[in-house]
Amino acid sequence: MPHFEEGTTLDRFLLDTMRARPGATGQLVTLLKQVALAGKLVNARVQRAGLAGMLGAVGGMNIQGEYVQKLDVYANDTFKRALEHAGVCCMIVSEEDEEQMLIPADYEAGEYIFSMDPLDGSSNIDTNASIGTIFGIHRKVSAGRDGAPADVLRAGRELVCAGYVLYGAGTMLVLSTGAGVHGFTLDPSVGEFFLSHLDIRLQPSTRAYSCNEAYSAQWDPRLQAWLAGLKEPSLGWSARYIGSLVGDFHRNLVKGGVFLYPPTAKARQGKLRMLYEAQPLAFLAEAAGGAASDGHMPILDKVPTSLHERSPLYIGNAEAVARIVEVLNS
Repeated sequence: MPHFEEGTTLDRFLLDTMRARPGATGQLVTLLKQVALAGKLVNARVQRAGLAGMLGAVGGMNIQGEYVQKLDVYANDTFKRALEHAGVCCMIVSEEDEEQMLIPADYEAGEYIFSMDPLDGSSNIDTNASIGTIFGIHRKVSAGRDGAPADVLRAGRELVCAGYVLYGAGTMLVLSTGAGVHGFTLDPSVGEFFLSHLDIRLQPSTRAYSCNEAYSAQWDPRLQAWLAGLKEPSLGWSARYIGSLVGDFHRNLVKGGVFLYPPTAKARQGKLRMLYEAQPLAFLAEAAGGAASDGHMPILDKVPTSLHERSPLYIGNAEAVARIVEVLNS
């Protein structure tokens, strides 16, 4: 990888890191630049949501059975519009849409499939807590112009890129193409993302956990016992929970920690979606030296069978994830 310093623009970083890749066509660079553009547009709307009348729900539910917020709709439409005309995608999969979206015939189709949770943590919109966009990118393997579900119903190790845009006190784009995880912070005064976190690394161990303990009575008793044991003062563990997956993952990626979302009585297969939540974040975690599991096998080894399949998720520092897997299989 070329040498980079803090303050390098996202555009230069992408061009310098990807132009030397074997078989590079420039489509992935263009795709990520469009992601950055969409992220800026969503960020602008998030920052003035109250003034722009974007707070609150629209009155319906999405395919996941969740109330749709006004910003959910805006983020979903914004990312799709930014990507559909750029000649880089052949299919887009979104949490908000039951079926995949193919690129309209008026536009050229590209070689990538973009999967996204357009606004993770949207229930936090009205409280001004951290929210974000999570995405994963696959390269098309099926024949023909259009993408197909088989192009994304693959092991997470076949992702070519994953990342998220975090809308918070500072807006960040964090991404990986497999070789390290890098964070870019938006400077609103010039409207550009600049490299601020080069080669983020998760150390092996941690003493922080993130989970919704209100559900703990519904968890596997072995996991309950493990969590209770962490509260021994001499061990020095602490709880850090924001309440949005992208916010909790980002905090743990930067500071260290393990995030837990086990199955519950209501969500026996887990709640988080494999394709556009668990897989992309697992890709980032492993690229940063961490780990991600469903409690029995690595998330990146699982192959989803449907676009909106759910999974338990344990993700963060490798030793903590390994210990949870050991507990659940003891």
